[in-house]
Amino acid sequence: MAVTLDETAANVPGSTPVRAMVRGRRRRTLSGHLRTRWQLWLMLAPAVVVTAVFSYVPMYGIQLAFREFDFAAGLTGGKWVGFKYFQQFFDSPLFWDLIRNTVAISLTTLMVGFIAPVLLALTVNQIVGPRRKRFTQTATYLPHFISIVVVVGMLQVFLSPTSGVIPHFLGLFGVEGTNYLGDPGSFVSVYVISEVWQHCGWNSIIYLAALSSIDTQLYEAARVDGASRPQIIRHVDLPALVPTMVVLFILNMGGVLNAGFEKIFLMQNPMNLPASEVISTYVYKIGILQSQFSYSTAIGLFNTVINFAFLVLTNQLAKKFANTSLW
Repeated sequence: MAVTLDETAANVPGSTPVRAMVRGRRRRTLSGHLRTRWQLWLMLAPAVVVTAVFSYVPMYGIQLAFREFDFAAGLTGGKWVGFKYFQQFFDSPLFWDLIRNTVAISLTTLMVGFIAPVLLALTVNQIVGPRRKRFTQTATYLPHFISIVVVVGMLQVFLSPTSGVIPHFLGLFGVEGTNYLGDPGSFVSVYVISEVWQHCGWNSIIYLAALSSIDTQLYEAARVDGASRPQIIRHVDLPALVPTMVVLFILNMGGVLNAGFEKIFLMQNPMNLPASEVISTYVYKIGILQSQFSYSTAIGLFNTVINFAFLVLTNQLAKKFANTSLW
């Protein structure tokens, strides 16, 4: 039977008729998907709109990092200056101080704040009795709902060198003259301890959820084999938490230089400024208070790029060594 040239072309992968058939099939599949699952897309629409409006549309302002901001022209105008403001930040005498303070606060908070919820979840999971377990969970969750302003006020009440409860208590043992809120050497410790106290219970919820999904037969088998409680935690609980821990660690590394602006700014004073001035507070003072919008945008973009690099690097390392990743 003779085969025409058009019939041959229609059967060749990548030809125009084949591509048309594939596009038509995709359209039918997409339209069918939208018809059968339109309720889910309707529920998702507000989140998509909010993310687009508040996360993607403002990205247009990134160009200010490369322009000389002009109040008359707004976001669309200004002379193109390239990497001028990045170089200005790198040459600033505050550059290394800001990097050192930001990294010290962020990494310390990340490491302590990452380990503490895991330990708390393992401890709560071992509590016998539903009432005692619920009480412990509620007591550890509550600090998360306290306002940051209130937490900083509590720190001033407890750590004030003149009327603070803790300095007076330590004075009974001969420890006197320590201003924890004004001492640069104590700032990181005070910040990290208060941060862990406030958010440790809340961050442990996801680990408790992972622990609750463990098959109870594993615990029974471990007890039959004579495993002690520490051995059960090591060989049953921890392996179940590893995937969740890896994913959360990757996400946390994506904001490794995003030290908490509100709390640090409220805790700052002229005495602890050498240790408490971080990139976020510096950007606020330069951009909002001094109206150097282009310079502050360049610093913020530099911070974001470093965070993104840490996120990608951590994800690749986790994929290679832990076989768990975000993408």
